[in-house]
Amino acid sequence: MDAASRAGIRGHAIRPETGRLPYRTYVRYRARCMSGTSANAVAPVRDLPRRDAEARARLRAVATHTQPFVAARDRRLPVAGTIGELLPAGGVQRGSTVAVKGSSGSGSTTVALTLAAAATSAGEWAAVVDLAGSSARGALGARAAAEAGVELDRLAVVRNAPLDRWGAVVAALLDGVTLVVAAVPPRLRLGDARRLVARARERGAVLVAFGDWPVEAAVRVRTERAAWRGLDRGAGLLEARDLHVEVEVNGRGFARAG
Repeated sequence: MDAASRAGIRGHAIRPETGRLPYRTYVRYRARCMSGTSANAVAPVRDLPRRDAEARARLRAVATHTQPFVAARDRRLPVAGTIGELLPAGGVQRGSTVAVKGSSGSGSTTVALTLAAAATSAGEWAAVVDLAGSSARGALGARAAAEAGVELDRLAVVRNAPLDRWGAVVAALLDGVTLVVAAVPPRLRLGDARRLVARARERGAVLVAFGDWPVEAAVRVRTERAAWRGLDRGAGLLEARDLHVEVEVNGRGFARAG
């Protein structure tokens, strides 16, 4: 049966001028077979990687800034000095909360700044949040931070954080900063504190709560009044200060030094 007969069976007539069925859409598919020695063969064009000196230099620059991926929960920030020796595994776990508490002059600020130095020495950022209207205990001194080992060019300081916006400020910092030292406001609500613990865990950051922390913390550091050495009956110079530090991990005593 020829094409015209088949078209007639389907109820359509072929137009003599075009030789096509009406009301049909035609798509032409054309394939070209090429042999390796054919004169009409066209080799496909591919974008090959550049191999000049400039491209190699860029590749080396990218390689120096690339590090193997390590899950945040499997990494710790090593803490130097005696404070690090008291902490489990010699550092603080990313995604954890550390509560630091102590009276004025007991060395609690030194402990908090030492933890901040752990982040900046690793090439990452740390932040400190002071409360609005805080006393001298809550104020941060750049010289004290530098003496504790903090790299000041990697330290952000938020002064006079409003009490009603304190939680939002700390949460925003945890989103982009490795370690945040935050002075705890009075009468902090439990729900706000727990949300910050969860935020630090989700972001793989370390929250150092400086003051009375009302909820759970992976590590609690307590300092007692420190004793200075160097003075002898009113003569001499202050040489060093002995810190009395107690570390508690998951509700259990872990280490104590003094």
